[in-house]
Amino acid sequence: MLSKQKMARINELAKKAKSSGLTKEEALEQQQLRREYIQVFRKAMEDMLHSVTVIDPNGNDVTPKKLKESQKSRLH
Repeated sequence: MLSKQKMARINELAKKAKSSGLTKEEALEQQQLRREYIQVFRKAMEDMLHSVTVIDPNGNDVTPKKLKESQKSRLH
């Protein structure tokens, strides 16, 4: 998870970009912070998906084979 300070800085830079524009240094900082945010988000999403089991209305496990294989490989 991204720290509160980094999230606040992302929002601060976004607000400044809309109002008065960013310096080159600020634009680079914003890009780096956004990359870091996206990386953290993707990791969290991947972890969440690896804990999912799909059950049909009849109670059968219909989790896609590729996901099951990925889940098994993470356990070992």
